[in-house]
Amino acid sequence: MDNRDEVREFLTSRRAKITPEQAGLPSGSRRRVPGLRRSEVAALADMSVEYYAKLERGNLAGVSPSVLESLARALRLDDAERAHLLNLAQAADGSDALTRPRRRRSKDQWKPHRSLQWTLDAITAGPAFVRNGRMDILATNQLARAFYTDVYAAPCNQANLARFNFLDPASHRFYPDWDQAADIAVAILRTEAGRNPHDKDLHDLVGELSTRSDEFRTRWSAHNVRHHGTGTKRFHHQAVGDLTLAYEGLEMAAEPGLTLTIYTAQPGSPSEEGLRLLASWAATPQTPSPAPHSTS
Repeated sequence: MDNRDEVREFLTSRRAKITPEQAGLPSGSRRRVPGLRRSEVAALADMSVEYYAKLERGNLAGVSPSVLESLARALRLDDAERAHLLNLAQAADGSDALTRPRRRRSKDQWKPHRSLQWTLDAITAGPAFVRNGRMDILATNQLARAFYTDVYAAPCNQANLARFNFLDPASHRFYPDWDQAADIAVAILRTEAGRNPHDKDLHDLVGELSTRSDEFRTRWSAHNVRHHGTGTKRFHHQAVGDLTLAYEGLEMAAEPGLTLTIYTAQPGSPSEEGLRLLASWAATPQTPSPAPHSTS
């Protein structure tokens, strides 16, 4: 697959983010480009300017691991960016065929094994769900289904967290830190695009969001990637109010490309009580929603 545009834009964007001061170079007063010059990156990576220019034009096919490591070091890439660069290089020479996730069926074609659903259902203290790299929600426990009631409420979301984030106004209430949630969503999709550039469903999703959302299009052009393994997020649920939840994202060895995410609250916190209230609400959906619960 020809991914030269993707490579060029990624390397150019990383070079533009580094100031001369960060690289230990004099800043000068006659710089015409943001960040470092090509010649400066080449010197930091111990390669010729001509060779670096070839790489930045998108020609990563056949590049050795040592050159990629030198380039990553010169551009001060973090772990997620290093992995993304490696994925781009593998896609450029076709070697990603051995490393890309095996299963790339659409969410309508994928069904969880009974044992996976049993595992999800056994998690009762917090929302637990399985998603793919396109951010489709594929399987949930009861609490996650109730937690994401806004996502499921609008059929146009198609149980996809990225569509919900950028195309559904309800996301601005659900995510108090909406900009952070938007940044994370795009970084996950960008990471998936580097890992699996052959995913037509992903290309279609990115095209849809780019056409319909200026917020998405701006973030997509930044080429930011990230590992989304652990952290804390704030939410506002329509039934139980404010929740501050920690999350753990676990890569599924039996289902390459899928992630099991579990949310939990600090023991004894108002958010833990909020999750208990949400579980009660989820178990009796025919009753009116309880009064909002707030941590403030």
